[in-house]
Amino acid sequence: MNILEIINKKVHNKKISQQEFDFAINSYISGQIKDYQMSSFLMSILLNGLDKKETYFLTKSFVESGEVLDLSSIKGPKVDKHSTGGVGDKVTLIIGPILAALNINVAKMSGKGLGHTGGTIDKLESIPGFNTVLSDKQFINQIQKTHLSIIGQSKNLVPADKQIYALRDVTGTVDSIQLIASSIMSKKIATGADAILIDVKCGNGAFTKDLKSARALATELIEVGRKFKKNVHIHITNMSSPLGKMIGNKNEVLEAIKTLNLEGPKDLEEISVLSCVELMMLVNKKLTEKEAREKVYEVLRSKKALEKFYELVQNQGGDVNLLKSTKFWQPKYKLEIKAEQEGFLETTSALIFGQVAVLLGAGRQFKEQALDYEAGIELKKQNNDFVKKNEVLFVLYSSNPIDEQLKDELQKAYVIRQKPKKQKLILERLG
Repeated sequence: MNILEIINKKVHNKKISQQEFDFAINSYISGQIKDYQMSSFLMSILLNGLDKKETYFLTKSFVESGEVLDLSSIKGPKVDKHSTGGVGDKVTLIIGPILAALNINVAKMSGKGLGHTGGTIDKLESIPGFNTVLSDKQFINQIQKTHLSIIGQSKNLVPADKQIYALRDVTGTVDSIQLIASSIMSKKIATGADAILIDVKCGNGAFTKDLKSARALATELIEVGRKFKKNVHIHITNMSSPLGKMIGNKNEVLEAIKTLNLEGPKDLEEISVLSCVELMMLVNKKLTEKEAREKVYEVLRSKKALEKFYELVQNQGGDVNLLKSTKFWQPKYKLEIKAEQEGFLETTSALIFGQVAVLLGAGRQFKEQALDYEAGIELKKQNNDFVKKNEVLFVLYSSNPIDEQLKDELQKAYVIRQKPKKQKLILERLG
């Protein structure tokens, strides 16, 4: 068996067997197959797709490339929530503490930024000292004590996906429904959660641009989950506009804290609350949506959820005092974008917002790139807000001087209309 034969099979749209996937994946992580060969294989998958059986085979190869975490020693239900990647999406930082405050175990393995979308791990690592690399024992102990831990992909858990995830980011092979499904589900299966909620983003700022492709991805995820006997529910949510008012790393952490204080943007609060409600109902079938929502707001109003966030940071080595101070986020340079006319703002391209954030330094253009945690964008105004002429709409931030051309680029991402145009936030719920 050799990689060239396997690549050629997929180039000619032939089916790949479990043994062939195992060979390709194991040879890549052992270094026998080079980046350029795996890139070629990934591109052939992107162009010709995988059927449901092949997607299952690839997911199984990913899972079996490393250890599977045994969470059976943790009492009570274990839940996990994943987003397919959006712009301004810091929901994990909000729902983890809420659910933990309700004594629901959140065992979360998150990724770094991919393409124009931010990653939860990048946001957490922007907190000085925060350790996203825990041993299995530390991870389990922390969940047993506090009901919450968020870690990056360890070397032992799905190592194949970790390497291929980074490669996809820089080789134009992010946009494959089957690769996305295998990547997501391999992590969910390896971390051993009982109930899984996946937020499939839909719109120009997401990998699935329309409802048809979002449904296709949702179906793949549910199917793979069933084959591994996992209970998977899906929310398809709108990603035509950024979520919340902050895009970046440190500034998104601060917005998550604001939301846990009930002072955050309403769109972010609504998606976060609904995610909690869905997971609560998944682990407690007797609970109504109204009862679940009341419980969520109870721990938000009492600040128990906020305290859980600070506890998470403390437990994983982060500097809580700095986080609570005004010195946490201090970008050196900023550039304002003002309204050229009066009317109602419509952000038409979350994609451009994400791309500009990457160019500012908040995301990666190549695999080894270091991030500028101060960089990002603040939306002073959101969708359907009324704006006056010369009012500040957005502010760009960076540790380095900001290219004026980015202002021109961002101006392609919004329009000002004479009437507001309503957009639905939650498009569909499946599972």
